[in-house]
Amino acid sequence: MPDDAQTRPTLTPTAPALTADPTAPAIPVGPVALVQRARDLAELAGKHAGDADRERRLHPDVVRAVAEAGFGRHFVPVRWGGADGTFADLLAAVARVGEGCTSAAWVAALAATVPRMAAHLPRQGQAEVWSDGPDTLLVGALMPLGRAERAAGGWRLTGTWSYVSGVDFSDWALVCARTAEDGVEVPRYFALPREAYAIRDTWFTVGMRGTGSNTLSVDDVYVPDHRVCTRAAVLDGDCPDAPADCTRVPLKAVNGLSFAAPVLGAAKGLLAEWTRWAAPRITGTGDGDPRLAENALRHGVLARAAGEVDGAELLLDRTARAADTGALDPLLTARGGRDCALAAELLLTAADRLFRAAGTSAQVEGSPFERGWRDVSAAVSHLVLRFEPAATAYAQAVLTAQQEP
Repeated sequence: MPDDAQTRPTLTPTAPALTADPTAPAIPVGPVALVQRARDLAELAGKHAGDADRERRLHPDVVRAVAEAGFGRHFVPVRWGGADGTFADLLAAVARVGEGCTSAAWVAALAATVPRMAAHLPRQGQAEVWSDGPDTLLVGALMPLGRAERAAGGWRLTGTWSYVSGVDFSDWALVCARTAEDGVEVPRYFALPREAYAIRDTWFTVGMRGTGSNTLSVDDVYVPDHRVCTRAAVLDGDCPDAPADCTRVPLKAVNGLSFAAPVLGAAKGLLAEWTRWAAPRITGTGDGDPRLAENALRHGVLARAAGEVDGAELLLDRTARAADTGALDPLLTARGGRDCALAAELLLTAADRLFRAAGTSAQVEGSPFERGWRDVSAAVSHLVLRFEPAATAYAQAVLTAQQEP
């Protein structure tokens, strides 16, 4: 995503927290409901996608629909009313939403993912986070950019975190900060209620504009110990208190899924749009028809792009299903990161291919081609989806396994 060169920070108005409508039909705990409701969410988000791109934030109705579909509760422990869901279902649901709006899918993915991390908090902290129910919208600022100092029974936290997707509508935030423990620096996650942090309007980007990934800041806020956990516990899936396997999956094995799934949906949406565009243009059947050569080019574009999207989906689905088994060794963990990054490269290649083949009309500002291409290009630049770090981790895991007796 764009770097810290954005230079137009202003205070953004506080948006009302948007959790599920209490008058809406109850959502079954089972994760199947998530995949089913994602279809309706995709349609709604698609209708508002252009506005989200212009306004640099999702429409409130879309945010509310994310909660009502069950994304927020997907990985919340059952003890708090959640679903303890699966990664395979989340992948399918997020990708479906991404076919309508990449930004909505991105926010939905993180609305599901951050609560899985918050489930590593002590039991009392979890009770506070989900005191209003499992549809609480948590956002994450997961790089250790803040600083916390020890205080009686907790910590004093100060810091600024950029690029916090969906923060304008958040109820709670999970932020990462550096702490000192016996002279050793230890990154920790801190859970903060909405009144504990300020938001600055800093999200001016080429793509993924609708995510509203603005800046979150905290100034000397007290955080009790029961709302704190170590970053290492989340990365390694170290959560003995967790009743479900989904919480114990190492973050580094599945982190890429949260960011690749929206891109998968976006690429599928672009492929469907391109197919509709190309269908009336692929004509002529006679051997002497001069349009046959152009048809062959379009056939090639369609087949290659569809194959790239299918290949990416297979890689991501394998990663999700491996995580759902709950038995990930270091090699499978590294393979998950590799596959997510490789899938992102395939999806970008497909999006580029379709965009180029759609001609000048695809470049018109606001067209589905133009917006989808911008979104895919921006999303795959995320650090988690970069192939080189994933390749290094995978190679090291393979070589280490080779050296073991």
